[in-house]
Amino acid sequence: MEKLSVIIADDHNLFINGLRMLLEGEPDIEVANVAANGKEMLHLLHTHTPSMVLLDINMPGINGFEVLKRIKDYYPKIKVIMLSTYNEVHLIEKAKAEGADGYLFKNAEKAELLEVMRAVGQGQLCFPHKQSAVNGVLNEPDPFLKQFQLTKREIELLQFIKQNFTNQQMADHLHLSIYTVETHRKNIMQKLNLKNPVELSRFILQYNL
Repeated sequence: MEKLSVIIADDHNLFINGLRMLLEGEPDIEVANVAANGKEMLHLLHTHTPSMVLLDINMPGINGFEVLKRIKDYYPKIKVIMLSTYNEVHLIEKAKAEGADGYLFKNAEKAELLEVMRAVGQGQLCFPHKQSAVNGVLNEPDPFLKQFQLTKREIELLQFIKQNFTNQQMADHLHLSIYTVETHRKNIMQKLNLKNPVELSRFILQYNL
């Protein structure tokens, strides 16, 4: 299997080092380089073309959106996931419009980070779901669900399950493979200690999720 070659661009060394450590042990991911600002990021592309860039939006000098635009203009095959502490819907929509392949909040769990990176690496688009937004800001996960350590994607799928979406409909809506959706459903059932879809439906109704 060919490794996913990644460059991380962020102006906070602690964040870069933490992210690098998270990814170091993954057999299919290689951190090829890091950049402390937009200018440095673009300079690195003259000598190395990664398969993916994890790109902070808010960087000094050339900001993340400008770097994104230049990457997509000159290196369209590179996948770009925007990283941000901001969860405003208009920024997510701007990232989509500028050609980003994904958008992740910096407080994402490791499992979600890896899931999004691998999905984007396979050609999927991964963005927070618009229906979870209220007044233009994406909601934090339900406090009740936090105890089960569900990822944001799993919580998102629960909302679709509540609306009686089929696995195929969820896959189409979220630009995921049917296999990925089925895996998420299986993980949800295990984390909630439920045995079948009927128990899952009862759980959703019982706790008004």
